[in-house]
Amino acid sequence: MPDAAALSLHRLDGSRAEEAARWDAFVTACPEATFFHRAGWERITREVLRHDTHFLYAESHGQIRGVLPLARVHSRLFGHSLSSLPFAAYGGVAALDDEARAALEAEAQAIAQRLGVEHLELRHIERRHPDWPAQDQLYVTFRKPIEPTEEANMQAIPRKQRAMVRKGIKLGLVSHIDPGVDRFFALYASNVHRHGTPALSRRYFQALRDTFGDDCEVLTVTSADGQPLTSVLSFYFRDEVLPTFAGDDPAARDLAANDFKYWELMRRACARGLKVFDYGRSKVGTGPYHFKRNWGFEPTPLHYEYRLYKREGIPQNNPANPKYRLMIETWRRLPLPVANWLGPHIVRNLG
Repeated sequence: MPDAAALSLHRLDGSRAEEAARWDAFVTACPEATFFHRAGWERITREVLRHDTHFLYAESHGQIRGVLPLARVHSRLFGHSLSSLPFAAYGGVAALDDEARAALEAEAQAIAQRLGVEHLELRHIERRHPDWPAQDQLYVTFRKPIEPTEEANMQAIPRKQRAMVRKGIKLGLVSHIDPGVDRFFALYASNVHRHGTPALSRRYFQALRDTFGDDCEVLTVTSADGQPLTSVLSFYFRDEVLPTFAGDDPAARDLAANDFKYWELMRRACARGLKVFDYGRSKVGTGPYHFKRNWGFEPTPLHYEYRLYKREGIPQNNPANPKYRLMIETWRRLPLPVANWLGPHIVRNLG
């Protein structure tokens, strides 16, 4: 058993390469950790999203025992919170033992109260605190093993979606690994604008590529004549691929380009020997939710747990909230260049 008396807590300095490397070595080895626990998020959150960060780690006898990445979001529109972690599907504590986990959560609550936030949010995959309020009916995640052969993966796709994949192949669609984010961002920004939500900045996605290198990849699908149709930015972590951000052109639907895109990502992941396809989180009942279910993935609820300090209920800062309906309709009518300029200033506070 670890010596609880020897446990000490520290705050990561993301600018110190050696300290960040120690953090990442722990994250890679810790079974509870996810890609969203990596140290690179500290700099991206602080420098690009401009939020104060509190990336905590517990150490004993020179060994890291647990980590908890936190960011403070202070917005007049959307409230004042401390969360692990904005724009991350997963979060919360990743630890090797209960002592480290308890110490990190206690420190997070102390920081939250010292900062005067309205709530603390920990984005767990599994329920950890039955006595904490939880938002566990909004988001689900979709994860499935990757079969060992290309043909086995094709046959694992339900019949109707498999027909869509074959349609894309027949139409001569081509997938490309892009060296940059330009084609991805153009498709992504146009897509979220059509749905009435602000886009993250191109700088944010470039920072992801610069920070995570080969563990962050853009796959773009074009028509036979080279027209970009759909694109996805994916993360790689251990033996998993995580398609996380995506966008498409309206022409993609009739050409089955989105089904072809995810097939190409799965096919390439299989060739690399990866074991898990993490389709990422979706809101229950939305188009992406049904699309992933049609691919044969079963939803797993995500348990986002809260400590409430200056509010009576869990915040609902998402497009499913009826009070944002007018804002969504108004946003759709903005010219795209205006939306792309204004959007990052708004969406950075949503997370």
